[in-house]
Amino acid sequence: MSPTDKAAAASETLRGGPRRRRVRMPGGGRGGRGVPLPLLVPALTGVAFLTVPLVALLVRAPWRGMPEQLTGAAVWQALRLSLLCATAATAVSLVIGVPLAWLLARVEFPGRGLVRALVTLPLVLPPVVGGVALLMALGRNGVVGKWLDAWFGITLPFTTAGVVVAEAFVAMPFLVISVEGTLRAADPRYEEAATTLGASRFTAFRRVTLPLIAPGVAAGAVLAWARALGEFGATITFAGNFPGRTQTMPLAVYLALQSDPEAAIALSLVLLAVSVAVLAGLRDRWMAAG
Repeated sequence: MSPTDKAAAASETLRGGPRRRRVRMPGGGRGGRGVPLPLLVPALTGVAFLTVPLVALLVRAPWRGMPEQLTGAAVWQALRLSLLCATAATAVSLVIGVPLAWLLARVEFPGRGLVRALVTLPLVLPPVVGGVALLMALGRNGVVGKWLDAWFGITLPFTTAGVVVAEAFVAMPFLVISVEGTLRAADPRYEEAATTLGASRFTAFRRVTLPLIAPGVAAGAVLAWARALGEFGATITFAGNFPGRTQTMPLAVYLALQSDPEAAIALSLVLLAVSVAVLAGLRDRWMAAG
């Protein structure tokens, strides 16, 4: 083997071995005889099932009257409240969710699996059930809410703060899962080296671990913000639907659908645009292939 060949082989080894070429076979398949019809038909049906409703929303949108629909005072009021509450809920999720994710990823303790299951439960829990649970816990006669009202005069249900609480309840698991996965992928030896050099565990987390996992934290925060912006069930159950105080964009869409369908479509397009923007911002993390 010549020196050039040896250098090339060494380079391939450092890069993880030679890259395998993807060979496209006749009929559109890779390494096979094409796509089997029993798989192709359901796959295309699934694509149509997920995309046709969105296309229908665009087709039926009142484009000519869109500026008038979106410049109403009630629309901007709901949009402003949605953005404010979603941002506040994301901030709450960051403050308590990132330490929770670190605890689940770095600390071994009895019942960690149960804690993880409870933390992720809001992902599969019907939002209305989550709203009822919040009422039972934080309502005026709730397990915790009665003490908040008696000791501090704090009442959360049917207030703007209640919207933030409801949105944080359903959105925080997205951030916790994202950050925990990033922490498990990060090398803990950097954190251990910092503690060996005299840094406290918190200093090592703040100066070493947090910069390493910053992309995962950012991705989780965006997902949590998007989920909070689109929250409906827990919000209307726990905070109600009061214009200017608790009526967010999803609630405004629901209310407009009963009296002004064109306004409901216009508001839906705003939320659709936000969702597309979130996906576009996270394309390198969630949509990259290969």
